[in-house]
Amino acid sequence: QPQLVESGGDWVQPGGSLRLSCTVSGSPLDEYAVGWFRQAPGKLREGVSCISSSGERTSYEDSVQDRFTISRDIDKNTVYLQMNNLKPDDTAVYTCAAIRTRFITCWLGAGYDWWGQGTQVTVSS
Repeated sequence: QPQLVESGGDWVQPGGSLRLSCTVSGSPLDEYAVGWFRQAPGKLREGVSCISSSGERTSYEDSVQDRFTISRDIDKNTVYLQMNNLKPDDTAVYTCAAIRTRFITCWLGAGYDWWGQGTQVTVSS
């Protein structure tokens, strides 16, 4: 089974940028759809973005559309989440998750089988 490790979380001022990384070990990345999820204190976990196993399809939660970009590097078995124009509401623990699938697309809901430990993103002045 794959193991997922996130990195890149940090404190940043509003309007700043961060790039999160999710490195998948133990299995080829192109067998998995990978999603990024976040959970803020007192709130439910929500899906932020995902990329299909083929890498051809991506999806974004409405509030991050046009600010966040998901991508992947097959050679490094890593999925990235580039986050620009960060807002205080983006403050949360960000976690990546994977599911083995050949579906043409990905989704931001339930069903992911393997999860990382999370990385903290704090946006404040």
